[in-house]
Amino acid sequence: MANHLPNARRTTGTIAYAALAAVAVATVALLPMQDYTIHILVQTASYAIAVFGLTVVLGLCGQINLAQAAFFGFGAYAVGIGTTDLHLNFWVALSIGLVIAIVMGAFLGMTTLKLGGHYLAMVTISFQQIVTLIMVNWIPVTHGPDGVGNIKRPPGFESAHAFLALCVFAMALIGYLVWLLPQTPLGRSMRAVRDNELAAGVAGINVYRTKVAAFALSALLGGIGGGLFAGGFAYVSPDQFSFAESIVFITMTLLGGVASPVGALIGTGLLIVLPESLRFLKSVPGLYLAIYGLSIILIIRYMPDGIWGFWQQRVRRWFAPAPFTNPPSELTLAPAASDAPMALEVQSLSKHFGGLKAVDDVSFSVKRGAVHALIGPNGSGKTTTLNVLSGLYVATSGRVVLAGRDVTTLPPHARTAAGMGRTFQNIRLFRSMTALENVVIGAEHAGNDVGSDHAALVERARSALAFVGLEARAQEMVTGFSYGHQRLIEIARALAGNPTLLLLDEPAAGLNSSEKLGLRDLLKRIAATGLTILIIDHDMTLVTEVADRITVLNFGRHIADGVAADVLRQPDVIAAYLGSEPDAADFA
Repeated sequence: MANHLPNARRTTGTIAYAALAAVAVATVALLPMQDYTIHILVQTASYAIAVFGLTVVLGLCGQINLAQAAFFGFGAYAVGIGTTDLHLNFWVALSIGLVIAIVMGAFLGMTTLKLGGHYLAMVTISFQQIVTLIMVNWIPVTHGPDGVGNIKRPPGFESAHAFLALCVFAMALIGYLVWLLPQTPLGRSMRAVRDNELAAGVAGINVYRTKVAAFALSALLGGIGGGLFAGGFAYVSPDQFSFAESIVFITMTLLGGVASPVGALIGTGLLIVLPESLRFLKSVPGLYLAIYGLSIILIIRYMPDGIWGFWQQRVRRWFAPAPFTNPPSELTLAPAASDAPMALEVQSLSKHFGGLKAVDDVSFSVKRGAVHALIGPNGSGKTTTLNVLSGLYVATSGRVVLAGRDVTTLPPHARTAAGMGRTFQNIRLFRSMTALENVVIGAEHAGNDVGSDHAALVERARSALAFVGLEARAQEMVTGFSYGHQRLIEIARALAGNPTLLLLDEPAAGLNSSEKLGLRDLLKRIAATGLTILIIDHDMTLVTEVADRITVLNFGRHIADGVAADVLRQPDVIAAYLGSEPDAADFA
């Protein structure tokens, strides 16, 4: 019964939101207003829609975009040129602008394949400057610095009141859709990419496609806002879509709260309404700008998450999700059917970094249903091997065959879909999410066995958390868990994807003795289900207790392979670890 409460809350919230939106639209349509007030409200609504786009690309996906004014300009100029020079219908002209914005936004997003951080910021700034120069200098089309005037509004919305009502309706509808986005598969993918790109990739998310989608959505919303802006003011010029305006959009996003459309609306209203409300101070030179600037500085200093983020942190406990009352189903692990006797075949695998041969012609096989350990001293190439196996590094040479399928050239998300799951030596969870949300992402990759039904994904995630003993805390933020429990959540996320092969990179690292005992028992329970495990760890007690076979690396090369007890007695292995003959307890 309690499982239906979130849906009931969402339905109630949707009805309440629709009622408020209807009241807002009716109010601006019927309430007498001066033209000046109407213009301020049209600007607020159109700007807010563009800022919603930054909520998507920056707030959800974590990608910097300093060119939102360019996309705003695409929509505005398409409406301006289309309705005046080409005599097109407003909606046709706007549609053309949106297509241009989406294509250019996706193009900009494609640069994220190779760039990130400040380099991406530089690219978006350059893009913004190029667009502004085109607007100024392509006079036959854009009318140059003089801009475009006499822009037409859509049929039925010619009056200022009616057009304002249209803008408010569009803002309310788009704001609601952006509010829902984080709980969709695409929204969760964006949040995962923002929190940890490497973990997102091995959890089955196409990181590159997610970034491109975020930029395209941001550009789309920028174009919509620009088109409405042009219709509201009936005039556009290049200076309205300069780099300075992109900074204004970013500032609005940061002031209100980058991760929520509510914050975007607050920030937009603040930066548009606050200067207007301080107009009476303009008679005193400098005072107006001083108060305005001081207000912005104080908000940034004392509300680093924005105004909405500040209040959200204080009321979040009042809106905590209701706990599950029904027990989760038992976790079933059913690796993909295959006639291949080996779950993994590594054939002459090499990974070179310039002259450094981190992995050098390594070959070994892992039988289906076995627990296989990959060990070696520090710097022997174990983690590099795992990174090549999971697709984080591209192999210099050699092949990786998973359950009979060659996956050597596949990216991380495709290897996950093929049946490979992994954890990391340094825990990589999505820290802005709950334990349940983290594990749901592991369950909903392409090729999973539970489909795309959200209820089924949640049930699989609960089952995986129950398997590691943490289902009772499913709704808690992962940042509230101990280090050892965070490791268990990462394992649960990998298990939720129903892998054919589970790669564990130093799962015992940082655990105390009791936590290591619990991990040992967990690995034995996983092995009992028939799931194949390849584990890296320096704890020889754990390795010898859970592993059927061991492969040893040293200086990137394979030096031994076989049953654990036999391998640890081989002279090459002893020399690699100790440099001399061991005592009886050396590997205890």
